Amino acid sequence: MQLPNFSDKFSDNLSLLPVRDTLAAIELIDQAGTTVAKIENKPGQAGSLRVYAWLADALGAITAEAAEVGLKIYAEHTQDARANPGKHPNIDRLFNIKTQDQTLQVKAL
Repeated sequence: MQLPNFSDKFSDNLSLLPVRDTLAAIELIDQAGTTVAKIENKPGQAGSLRVYAWLADALGAITAEAAEVGLKIYAEHTQDARANPGKHPNIDRLFNIKTQDQTLQVKAL
């Protein structure tokens, strides 16, 4: 699959991803089958829902490779998350996915 050319601006990158109005939320499920996070389709989380859902659709799951792409999509927010750990938990999660053992499946709700 050919990935879009992402820019250094999150809003521009988000406009390249499909709208997910029919999803109420997504769950992120680890290798053991445990739900580790829920991202709701509401203000403050809807952008992350679109990013994670698109990554799962495009790359099959949230893997180390998908995490790198996700960090590019988040653009300027990635730098802010690096400077302020804990401020952007959905970006912090991508920083922490470094191996296949940390792969997350995405379940649409």
